[in-house]
Amino acid sequence: MIDVRRGADRYEGGDPAAGITTRHAFSFGSFYDPDNLRFGPLLACNEETLAPGAGFDEHPHSHTEIVTWVAEGTLTHQDTTGEKGLVGPGDVQRLSAGSGVRHVERNDGDRPLRFVQIWLAPLAAGGTPSYDVAGGTADGTPYEVPGAGAVLHVRRPGAGERVAVPDAERVYLHVVRGDLRLDGEELGPGDSARITAETGLQVVAGSPGELLLLELP
Repeated sequence: MIDVRRGADRYEGGDPAAGITTRHAFSFGSFYDPDNLRFGPLLACNEETLAPGAGFDEHPHSHTEIVTWVAEGTLTHQDTTGEKGLVGPGDVQRLSAGSGVRHVERNDGDRPLRFVQIWLAPLAAGGTPSYDVAGGTADGTPYEVPGAGAVLHVRRPGAGERVAVPDAERVYLHVVRGDLRLDGEELGPGDSARITAETGLQVVAGSPGELLLLELP
């Protein structure tokens, strides 16, 4: 089954007056939708835009695997485990909240920051918080999220190129940029597809694109 969701239908959130624009793919915070709570272990897929100088002040998380992909700009991260990092395009960040952690995310650059943040339910609650930044993911290297039993694939096809969708029990596809086609459906930036028990699928790029493919248990 392929369930396509349009970017235009995402819930609008954030704090535009503070330079924060958020678009939620799932029920989130005050935007409650009992029919759109999660897709397997996937709890959230938020498109975030931070103006220069804007950011999220220190706030808590627990029992969540948080994966961040930067599309434009540089993200500044700091958390209460003592970890600090700068995350740019081509890097993927993972924060395993474990039994509890607090962190700050900011745009300390001079141009807008745009990123996609994914929240996953862990296979087991609790544990020690951990942090990781990996480069080279955009080159096709799979990025494993062992705490959630998930794998992230980032693909940047050229016009006319085909990308194979993993043959997994569940796959979540998110279009970062470009015009793509999946099983006859046209997809654009912000669009997504929730794919269940499908095999042999391919994405065809109508223009140079960037997409996230998340294998889920």
